[in-house]
Amino acid sequence: MTIIEPSATVSKKAQLDEDVYIGPFTVIGDNVRIGRRVRIGRSVIIENRVSIGENSYIGHFSSIGVRPQDIKYKGEDTELVIGKNNQIREYVNISIGSVDGNGKTVIGDNNLIMSYSHIAHDCILHNNIILANLATLAGHVEIRDYAVIGGMVGIHQFVKIGEYVMVGGGSMVSQDVPPFLLVEGNRAKPFGINIKGLKRNGFDSAKISLIKKAYRIIYQEGLLLRDALSKIDSELLPLMPELGIFTGFIRSSSRGIVR
Repeated sequence: MTIIEPSATVSKKAQLDEDVYIGPFTVIGDNVRIGRRVRIGRSVIIENRVSIGENSYIGHFSSIGVRPQDIKYKGEDTELVIGKNNQIREYVNISIGSVDGNGKTVIGDNNLIMSYSHIAHDCILHNNIILANLATLAGHVEIRDYAVIGGMVGIHQFVKIGEYVMVGGGSMVSQDVPPFLLVEGNRAKPFGINIKGLKRNGFDSAKISLIKKAYRIIYQEGLLLRDALSKIDSELLPLMPELGIFTGFIRSSSRGIVR
Protein backbone atom coordinates (compact mmCIF):
# COMPACT_ATOMS: atom_id res chain seq x y z
CA MET A 1 0.00 0.00 0.00
CA THR A 2 1.27 3.46 -0.90
CA ILE A 3 1.48 5.87 2.05
CA ILE A 4 1.80 9.64 1.63
CA GLU A 5 2.19 11.55 4.87
CA PRO A 6 -0.40 14.34 5.22
CA SER A 7 2.19 17.12 5.24
CA ALA A 8 3.81 15.94 1.98
CA THR A 9 3.01 17.66 -1.33
CA VAL A 10 2.72 15.28 -4.27
CA SER A 11 1.68 16.51 -7.72
CA LYS A 12 -1.34 14.79 -9.22
CA LYS A 13 0.74 14.43 -12.40
CA ALA A 14 3.46 12.41 -10.64
CA GLN A 15 3.42 8.65 -11.24
CA LEU A 16 3.71 6.47 -8.14
CA ASP A 17 3.86 2.68 -8.35
CA GLU A 18 2.69 0.27 -5.64
CA ASP A 19 3.87 0.31 -2.01
CA VAL A 20 5.63 3.70 -2.10
CA TYR A 21 6.22 5.70 1.06
CA ILE A 22 6.48 9.52 0.95
CA GLY A 23 7.69 11.11 4.19
CA PRO A 24 6.52 14.27 5.97
CA PHE A 25 7.04 17.65 4.27
CA THR A 26 8.47 16.06 1.11
CA VAL A 27 7.64 17.69 -2.24
CA ILE A 28 7.20 15.62 -5.42
CA GLY A 29 6.91 17.47 -8.76
CA ASP A 30 4.84 16.94 -11.91
CA ASN A 31 7.22 14.84 -14.01
CA VAL A 32 8.43 12.43 -11.36
CA ARG A 33 8.02 8.65 -11.69
CA ILE A 34 8.59 6.51 -8.61
CA GLY A 35 8.90 2.71 -8.76
CA ARG A 36 7.58 0.02 -6.47
CA ARG A 37 8.64 -0.12 -2.83
CA VAL A 38 10.58 3.15 -2.99
CA ARG A 39 10.95 4.87 0.38
CA ILE A 40 11.42 8.64 0.51
CA GLY A 41 12.31 10.35 3.78
CA ARG A 42 11.19 13.63 5.24
CA SER A 43 11.71 17.07 3.68
CA VAL A 44 12.99 15.70 0.37
CA ILE A 45 12.55 17.68 -2.86
CA ILE A 46 12.20 15.73 -6.13
CA GLU A 47 11.53 17.96 -9.12
CA ASN A 48 11.83 18.18 -12.91
CA ARG A 49 11.90 14.97 -14.98
CA VAL A 50 13.06 12.20 -12.67
CA SER A 51 12.50 8.45 -12.57
CA ILE A 52 13.44 6.30 -9.56
CA GLY A 53 13.66 2.51 -9.81
CA GLU A 54 12.13 0.02 -7.43
CA ASN A 55 13.39 -0.76 -3.92
CA SER A 56 15.34 2.49 -3.66
CA TYR A 57 15.62 4.78 -0.66
CA ILE A 58 15.98 8.58 -0.67
CA GLY A 59 17.18 9.99 2.64
CA HIS A 60 15.89 13.01 4.55
CA PHE A 61 16.52 16.53 3.19
CA SER A 62 17.90 15.37 -0.16
CA SER A 63 17.45 17.40 -3.37
CA ILE A 64 16.89 15.13 -6.35
CA GLY A 65 16.51 16.34 -9.95
CA VAL A 66 17.47 19.93 -9.24
CA ARG A 67 18.61 22.33 -11.95
CA PRO A 68 22.23 21.97 -13.07
CA GLN A 69 24.70 24.31 -11.41
CA ASP A 70 25.77 25.43 -14.86
CA ILE A 71 25.33 28.99 -16.11
CA LYS A 72 24.68 27.65 -19.62
CA TYR A 73 21.52 25.85 -18.50
CA LYS A 74 18.42 27.74 -19.66
CA GLY A 75 15.64 25.50 -18.45
CA GLU A 76 15.81 22.83 -21.17
CA ASP A 77 13.81 19.62 -20.70
CA THR A 78 16.47 17.24 -19.41
CA GLU A 79 16.25 14.40 -16.93
CA LEU A 80 17.64 12.26 -14.15
CA VAL A 81 17.30 8.47 -14.30
CA ILE A 82 17.89 6.48 -11.11
CA GLY A 83 17.90 2.67 -11.27
CA LYS A 84 16.77 0.11 -8.71
CA ASN A 85 18.02 -0.88 -5.25
CA ASN A 86 19.85 2.38 -4.62
CA GLN A 87 20.49 3.82 -1.17
CA ILE A 88 20.71 7.61 -1.42
CA ARG A 89 21.27 8.97 2.03
CA GLU A 90 20.63 12.27 3.79
CA TYR A 91 21.31 15.69 2.22
CA VAL A 92 22.42 14.28 -1.14
CA ASN A 93 22.14 16.62 -4.15
CA ILE A 94 21.72 15.19 -7.68
CA SER A 95 21.17 17.39 -10.76
CA ILE A 96 19.33 16.65 -13.98
CA GLY A 97 21.32 16.61 -17.22
CA SER A 98 22.14 19.44 -19.59
CA VAL A 99 21.95 19.79 -23.35
CA ASP A 100 25.76 19.91 -23.47
CA GLY A 101 25.78 16.32 -22.26
CA ASN A 102 23.27 13.72 -23.28
CA GLY A 103 20.47 15.62 -21.59
CA LYS A 104 20.54 13.00 -18.86
CA THR A 105 22.16 12.23 -15.52
CA VAL A 106 22.14 8.48 -14.86
CA ILE A 107 22.50 6.45 -11.67
CA GLY A 108 22.55 2.68 -12.24
CA ASP A 109 21.57 -0.10 -9.80
CA ASN A 110 22.67 -1.18 -6.32
CA ASN A 111 24.62 1.96 -5.45
CA LEU A 112 25.24 3.47 -2.01
CA ILE A 113 25.48 7.26 -2.07
CA MET A 114 26.28 8.51 1.41
CA SER A 115 25.26 11.75 3.09
CA TYR A 116 26.09 15.17 1.63
CA SER A 117 27.35 13.80 -1.68
CA HIS A 118 26.89 15.93 -4.81
CA ILE A 119 26.38 14.44 -8.28
CA ALA A 120 26.37 17.14 -10.95
CA HIS A 121 24.69 17.30 -14.35
CA ASP A 122 25.36 14.61 -16.97
CA CYS A 123 27.21 12.29 -14.62
CA ILE A 124 26.92 8.58 -15.28
CA LEU A 125 27.24 6.17 -12.37
CA HIS A 126 27.10 2.51 -13.30
CA ASN A 127 26.33 -0.25 -10.75
CA ASN A 128 27.46 -1.40 -7.28
CA ILE A 129 29.31 1.86 -6.56
CA ILE A 130 29.95 3.40 -3.14
CA LEU A 131 30.27 7.17 -2.72
CA ALA A 132 31.29 7.98 0.85
CA ASN A 133 30.19 11.10 2.69
CA LEU A 134 30.81 14.45 0.98
CA ALA A 135 31.98 12.92 -2.31
CA THR A 136 31.68 15.67 -4.93
CA LEU A 137 31.35 14.94 -8.63
CA ALA A 138 31.57 17.75 -11.18
CA GLY A 139 29.65 17.60 -14.45
CA HIS A 140 30.03 14.76 -16.97
CA VAL A 141 31.92 12.45 -14.59
CA GLU A 142 31.60 8.72 -15.28
CA ILE A 143 32.12 6.07 -12.58
CA ARG A 144 32.08 2.42 -13.57
CA ASP A 145 31.04 -0.75 -11.72
CA TYR A 146 32.25 -1.59 -8.20
CA ALA A 147 34.27 1.61 -7.74
CA VAL A 148 34.57 3.07 -4.23
CA ILE A 149 34.97 6.83 -3.82
CA GLY A 150 36.19 7.87 -0.38
CA GLY A 151 34.88 10.65 1.80
CA MET A 152 35.49 14.29 0.84
CA VAL A 153 36.79 13.34 -2.61
CA GLY A 154 36.50 15.88 -5.42
CA ILE A 155 36.38 14.68 -9.03
CA HIS A 156 37.00 17.11 -11.89
CA GLN A 157 34.52 17.42 -14.75
CA PHE A 158 34.75 14.83 -17.56
CA VAL A 159 36.94 12.48 -15.50
CA LYS A 160 36.30 8.72 -15.82
CA ILE A 161 36.80 6.26 -12.97
CA GLY A 162 37.27 2.62 -14.01
CA GLU A 163 35.91 -0.62 -12.60
CA TYR A 164 37.01 -1.78 -9.13
CA VAL A 165 38.88 1.46 -8.41
CA MET A 166 39.37 2.76 -4.88
CA VAL A 167 39.85 6.52 -4.47
CA GLY A 168 41.20 7.34 -1.01
CA GLY A 169 39.44 9.88 1.21
CA GLY A 170 40.20 13.57 0.69
CA SER A 171 41.63 13.07 -2.80
CA MET A 172 41.27 15.43 -5.74
CA VAL A 173 41.02 13.59 -9.05
CA SER A 174 41.74 15.48 -12.27
CA GLN A 175 42.65 12.66 -14.67
CA ASP A 176 41.11 9.33 -15.59
CA VAL A 177 41.68 6.39 -13.23
CA PRO A 178 42.09 3.00 -14.97
CA PRO A 179 40.31 -0.08 -13.61
CA PHE A 180 41.67 -1.95 -10.56
CA LEU A 181 43.77 0.94 -9.22
CA LEU A 182 44.13 2.40 -5.73
CA VAL A 183 44.68 6.16 -5.97
CA GLU A 184 45.00 8.91 -3.42
CA GLY A 185 46.18 12.47 -2.95
CA ASN A 186 45.90 16.00 -4.33
CA ARG A 187 46.28 15.45 -7.23
CA ALA A 188 45.46 11.76 -7.02
CA LYS A 189 48.30 9.40 -7.88
CA PRO A 190 48.39 5.59 -8.17
CA PHE A 191 49.54 3.55 -5.17
CA GLY A 192 49.18 0.06 -6.63
CA ILE A 193 46.03 -1.93 -7.18
CA ASN A 194 42.88 -2.20 -5.07
CA ILE A 195 43.64 -5.63 -3.62
CA LYS A 196 40.98 -5.57 -0.90
CA GLY A 197 38.31 -4.51 -3.35
CA LEU A 198 39.31 -7.20 -5.83
CA LYS A 199 39.24 -9.93 -3.18
CA ARG A 200 35.87 -8.67 -1.94
CA ASN A 201 34.50 -9.03 -5.45
CA GLY A 202 35.71 -12.56 -6.09
CA PHE A 203 39.10 -12.15 -7.80
CA ASP A 204 41.39 -15.03 -6.86
CA SER A 205 45.12 -14.78 -6.16
CA ALA A 206 46.09 -15.81 -9.70
CA LYS A 207 44.06 -13.02 -11.29
CA ILE A 208 45.26 -10.47 -8.75
CA SER A 209 48.86 -11.47 -9.56
CA LEU A 210 48.24 -10.83 -13.28
CA ILE A 211 46.65 -7.44 -12.52
CA LYS A 212 49.75 -6.55 -10.48
CA LYS A 213 51.94 -7.45 -13.45
CA ALA A 214 49.84 -5.28 -15.76
CA TYR A 215 50.13 -2.40 -13.28
CA ARG A 216 53.93 -2.76 -13.14
CA ILE A 217 54.18 -2.76 -16.93
CA ILE A 218 52.23 0.51 -17.18
CA TYR A 219 53.65 2.33 -14.17
CA GLN A 220 57.05 0.91 -13.26
CA GLU A 221 58.90 -0.40 -16.33
CA GLY A 222 59.52 2.98 -17.95
CA LEU A 223 57.97 1.99 -21.27
CA LEU A 224 56.15 4.30 -23.64
CA LEU A 225 52.46 3.87 -23.02
CA ARG A 226 51.76 2.32 -26.41
CA ASP A 227 54.58 -0.19 -25.89
CA ALA A 228 53.37 -1.03 -22.39
CA LEU A 229 49.86 -1.69 -23.69
CA SER A 230 51.19 -3.89 -26.47
CA LYS A 231 53.20 -5.90 -23.95
CA ILE A 232 50.09 -6.49 -21.81
CA ASP A 233 48.13 -7.51 -24.91
CA SER A 234 50.71 -10.07 -25.95
CA GLU A 235 51.84 -11.46 -22.58
CA LEU A 236 48.93 -11.15 -20.14
CA LEU A 237 45.68 -10.74 -22.03
CA PRO A 238 45.66 -14.37 -23.26
CA LEU A 239 45.93 -15.48 -19.61
CA MET A 240 43.23 -13.11 -18.31
CA PRO A 241 40.76 -11.64 -20.80
CA GLU A 242 39.37 -9.32 -18.08
CA LEU A 243 42.52 -7.22 -18.50
CA GLY A 244 40.89 -5.97 -21.69
CA ILE A 245 38.89 -3.52 -19.60
CA PHE A 246 42.21 -2.16 -18.25
CA THR A 247 43.93 -1.71 -21.60
CA GLY A 248 40.75 -0.61 -23.36
CA PHE A 249 40.10 2.07 -20.73
CA ILE A 250 43.63 3.47 -21.07
CA ARG A 251 43.45 3.54 -24.87
CA SER A 252 40.12 5.38 -24.81
CA SER A 253 41.16 8.02 -22.26
CA SER A 254 40.91 11.56 -23.58
CA ARG A 255 42.09 13.35 -20.41
CA GLY A 256 45.08 11.12 -19.80
CA ILE A 257 45.42 8.68 -16.93
CA VAL A 258 46.73 9.27 -13.40
CA ARG A 259 50.51 8.84 -13.29
